[in-house]
Amino acid sequence: MKLADFIARTGYLVLSEGDNNTEIKAGYAGDLLSDVMANTPSDSALITIQAHKNTVAVATLVGARVIVICNGKTAPEDMIQAAKGENIAILSTKKNQFNVSAEIAKLLSA
Repeated sequence: MKLADFIARTGYLVLSEGDNNTEIKAGYAGDLLSDVMANTPSDSALITIQAHKNTVAVATLVGARVIVICNGKTAPEDMIQAAKGENIAILSTKKNQFNVSAEIAKLLSA
């Protein structure tokens, strides 16, 4: 699914835009960044509550194309700037990780 479609269908708040033509093929939910590094597939949505610049570095390393920050957290400016530099989208939602993971799993399997 193209990032633009992913954003439109989730309705999450866009904090940083990525490449709208990028494909989102999978998702991974995690907050322990070493676990994220070991297990996140490329071309994925990273679902997390980690709202800091290091999350962007890890997303870049694993090839995640969008970071979805849950529980109503927002991204600090240095995280947003880092994401823009790496062409990674950042989205935010008030929903918890469980519900977001379920929504994204359903969306990507349709």
